[in-house]
Amino acid sequence: MSGHSKWSSIKHQKGLADQKRGAVFSKLANAITVAARGGTDPELNFQLRLAIDRAGDNNMPKDNIERAIDRVKGTDASVMEEIVFEAYGPGGTAFLIETATTNRNRTVSDIRAILNKFDGKLAESGSVGYLFKKRGQIILENFDVATAELAAIEAGAIDLEIDDDKVFVYTDPKELEFVRRRLAEANFSSNQVSFEHQPTTTVLITEPKLAERIIKLSTALTRLDDVIKISSNFDIPI
Repeated sequence: MSGHSKWSSIKHQKGLADQKRGAVFSKLANAITVAARGGTDPELNFQLRLAIDRAGDNNMPKDNIERAIDRVKGTDASVMEEIVFEAYGPGGTAFLIETATTNRNRTVSDIRAILNKFDGKLAESGSVGYLFKKRGQIILENFDVATAELAAIEAGAIDLEIDDDKVFVYTDPKELEFVRRRLAEANFSSNQVSFEHQPTTTVLITEPKLAERIIKLSTALTRLDDVIKISSNFDIPI
């Protein structure tokens, strides 16, 4: 198991709570629709269940959630694409940009414009992706750290990171639901469950102006309507 890592606490992009309500719901609805293409029953489609849980955590009305699921039965679903863009950021950093879009050209144009503004550029497919490993992630907080760490190991975690009073539990993507359920049975429930692209190595950024530019790039990308999530390998010491 790994020790303390700054990466878990250095996601400087703005969260959903910082965005306008309508934009938040649009992003959440797109994520639900994309997930529902793998099956509309959340009991059988774990990715859909995660998307619905995230929507609920952000107070998205039930009717909105149901409409997002129903879109897979109509023509909208046939044009909704899930695209992961790879990009280089300033300072030798790498970015994976996960999107859900009905207009690929618009999304590419928007992403390219932001990258250009902050000294980044789109990369060819495969040139950045190999720097990341997809993992399941469960964040445990408000628990005794030592006890939570032991429970995570017993539940089948493949790695852990400790950040103050939080335990970041990493799993094989296929085992995320199994580990989550085992932790819940041991009284370690969490509503912060997701699939993440974790960098295999990080780029240490110590120059203040460069760090600011990278943070602004991350924030601007996250605010795009079509962007669901971004992952990067920068490490900015606090």
